[in-house]
Amino acid sequence: MGLTEKMWDGITRVIQMDGKVERLADTVIEQQRRIEELTERVIRLETRLDTYVEIAQTRRALPDRD
Repeated sequence: MGLTEKMWDGITRVIQMDGKVERLADTVIEQQRRIEELTERVIRLETRLDTYVEIAQTRRALPDRD
């Protein structure tokens, strides 16, 4: 294998790796977006749960109307 062939093979591999890195970066960005959406959803669920717990505690604290 000549020097030119080795250099061409190396350049080809670098170009292929660059494409793979770009695809990986896109995947990471998409995963980050999904994580942020799930985080927002968990926050909304926690808020609802806290509200329901407060309502339940308030109802227990009120005297019966009988």
